[in-house]
Amino acid sequence: MASKAKKPLTDIAKLTRPQAKVEHMRLALELEAHDRRYYQDDAPVVSDAEYDALRQRFNAIEKRFPELVSAESPSQKIGAAPSGRFRKVRHAVPMLSLDNAFAEADVRDFAERIQRFLKLADDKIDFSAEPKIDGLSMSLRYEGGELVTAATRGDGAEGEDVTANIRTLDDVPQKLKGRNVPDICEVRGEVYMTKKAFLALNRKQVEAGEAPFANPRNSAAGSLRQKDPSITASRPLGFFAYAWGEMSAMPEETQTGMIGWFERCGFRTNPLTRLCHSVEQLIAFHRRIEESRAGLDYDIDGVVYKVDRIDWQERLGFVSRTPRWGIAHKFPAEQAVTVLRDIEIQVGRTGTLAPVGKLEPVGVGGVIVQNVTLHNEDYIRGVGGDGELIREGRDIRIGDTVVIQRAGDVIPQVVDVLIDKRPKGAREFHFPKKCPCPLHTDVVREETATGEEGSRARCTGEFACPFQKIEHLKLFVSRRAFDIDGLGEKQLQYFFDEGWVKEPGDIFTLQKRNSRLKLEEIEGYGETSVRNLFAAIDGRRRIALERFIFALGMRHVGETTALALARGYGSWEAFHDACLKVARGDEEAIAEMDALDQIGDTVIASVAAYFGESHNRGIVDRLVKELEEIVDAERPKSNSKVAGKTVVFTGSLEKMTRDEAKATAERLGAKAAGSVSKKTDYVVAGPGAGSKLAEAKKHGVTVLTEDEWLKLIGE
Repeated sequence: MASKAKKPLTDIAKLTRPQAKVEHMRLALELEAHDRRYYQDDAPVVSDAEYDALRQRFNAIEKRFPELVSAESPSQKIGAAPSGRFRKVRHAVPMLSLDNAFAEADVRDFAERIQRFLKLADDKIDFSAEPKIDGLSMSLRYEGGELVTAATRGDGAEGEDVTANIRTLDDVPQKLKGRNVPDICEVRGEVYMTKKAFLALNRKQVEAGEAPFANPRNSAAGSLRQKDPSITASRPLGFFAYAWGEMSAMPEETQTGMIGWFERCGFRTNPLTRLCHSVEQLIAFHRRIEESRAGLDYDIDGVVYKVDRIDWQERLGFVSRTPRWGIAHKFPAEQAVTVLRDIEIQVGRTGTLAPVGKLEPVGVGGVIVQNVTLHNEDYIRGVGGDGELIREGRDIRIGDTVVIQRAGDVIPQVVDVLIDKRPKGAREFHFPKKCPCPLHTDVVREETATGEEGSRARCTGEFACPFQKIEHLKLFVSRRAFDIDGLGEKQLQYFFDEGWVKEPGDIFTLQKRNSRLKLEEIEGYGETSVRNLFAAIDGRRRIALERFIFALGMRHVGETTALALARGYGSWEAFHDACLKVARGDEEAIAEMDALDQIGDTVIASVAAYFGESHNRGIVDRLVKELEEIVDAERPKSNSKVAGKTVVFTGSLEKMTRDEAKATAERLGAKAAGSVSKKTDYVVAGPGAGSKLAEAKKHGVTVLTEDEWLKLIGE
């Protein structure tokens, strides 16, 4: 009889900080990869339930160890960058993701947080509740009642222009009906494909000799991202409206009121949407939807709850990537059993050696899974970060029958090993002591913040290691960085192997060197493709500051951190000057960087290490010389009195919570910082203000009471 699958990871309540830090980093890398597969490639390799389980554990670790939260954390990000196949559209109002609830207790906590935030006593909170459609998020912009732009979510700030394709959908009106239509109106919702239509489409795919789609969500996304709108028109896509972006005027005062208004404008809305008056009603609704889920003709992966009153939504605002006023109550995960055929080592951009299990392909939740993350050497041995046993000490061997679970990211994880099915020839895996790169440099285990040996192994070759060099270059040309069309991983690897591109600046000198290189003579290229490649490269000689910072590949500086740094300094010149000073140990420059919201010691140390290395400075200088312009960070669009100002809140606030105060400041275009520096404009001090108030007086920063702050912002 097969042994029962056991929980493979340590109870979060028992994690030590070093353990938590290691697992937090591992989960972050997995989640980012899954997001890229889901949002950019429309090719997820795990089910939604598996992804949700990964993110649930990740969020729980951050909740217990809040010091691990950083600006580059997946919990602070939305979706993934646009794919680059269509013109980019910047959303006037960001398209944010909802936080998740996985248990009824999470739903109760959600309601209680709202009660505390709004400082409500016995006031009743009404919620809208609706099925969470598993489709492709879409924002439709109407001006004067006419559809002008349709854009995908993308990374939340910037999506893809699919207007021509969206016009082919019957569920999307070209002109809004009714009289109460604002001049500017952004309607948001989900593009989906019914199960019946999906099966019919796959039959046609097979008959035509084409590969079938994995699931309705992928088929909907793939259909919408066709260059030829006639292909989109030939595929049966639907659209449910449920939210909004920029509105020049609000036609209703509640979420459910807006749903009714969408219907009057000519949109389809989900007929199962309900108004609930208590948490008990929300939970009862979730149970009914889960029971009827199989009978629906479209895929759903949970239920969405939103505070019904829009004025309360505005007060609640957002925390990082998610609104406080909404949550998605998800359905549970799926597991499967298969055989581990091999273990391969991949070397990442920062030198981390990541073991990846190669599986006998198996279907899990409608997706064929072939790879599984094995995390690190200890995980394979069945040992946790502090030496405690996981999977009851069962190690993972090549040839083992394993239980896998798609709980959230790009690739799933091993839940357990079925020892009674272990063949006699199962091979133990010995983690390499040398990097698999041609240099065979030593592999060392990282130290934790407490000086203990960590679980992550890194190649010591740094930039001498060709694996790390090529990974840096892949990041540089990726969609989230310079986004150079025609220079994918395969082409870049070829140019690297030939010695033509060894650092980012080399990409921009390819054209002037082509009389010697003769790229058009390479198999797979030609005069047209080479001309298009050079045009794409030239088109990236002008780059946004946040993309440029991200493209440098500094450790711990992801997209969100790069954006925070870009907005904090405004221009490349200011940021570059600050980085050089930080690298020299300039205390004032370090304090200024530390004062930026969500920037802490880890990022500052990484920036200092990067710019403290002459080799890196040379790479950056040579790259900058090849560019035409590094575009300054986008300035706040708000015309409020505090737009562009930096404000720090300290002490006890009596008329609003600290979170609400920061959310209000950010909504008005101000930057809410965590510490005081010379660049701080206002310190709002309540009773009990301590060191921050002293710092404000030291630097001559304007100090306001809570009432003075509210008067300044007009509230």
